[in-house]
Amino acid sequence: MNDKKDVLDHGPFFHGTKAELKIGDLLEPLHLSNYQDKKSNYIYFTATLNAAKWGAELATSKSKERIYVVEPLGDFENDPNLTDKKFPGNPTRSFRSKSPLKIVAELSSWERHSDEEINQMLTALKNLREQGKAVIDD
Repeated sequence: MNDKKDVLDHGPFFHGTKAELKIGDLLEPLHLSNYQDKKSNYIYFTATLNAAKWGAELATSKSKERIYVVEPLGDFENDPNLTDKKFPGNPTRSFRSKSPLKIVAELSSWERHSDEEINQMLTALKNLREQGKAVIDD
């Protein structure tokens, strides 16, 4: 966990999703995950636009892809699903929190990954699921 003396990252922070939200809304844990058919114990966010784009593009809903600028309202930690487990350190600047995130803005335009890149990622994730390896440490 972080505290005022040991800030993990100063942001800005992003959350990619297909959920339609408004400025001032709160993203909270214990809602249905963007990626699995279960409620998530954490709310996930990132300080890189690239990681937020993946969040929006890979979310399971058929709704419009969205990226929100968010403000963490409590302590947060490095996302153990990416940090050290897959990448040394935290190059994706990905985090999770049990405290809400406040929506402060929505990015009106951003460049998607190519359809080929998205399809490759979806295929890789499908393969991991079939092998029983698509496990999110939540």
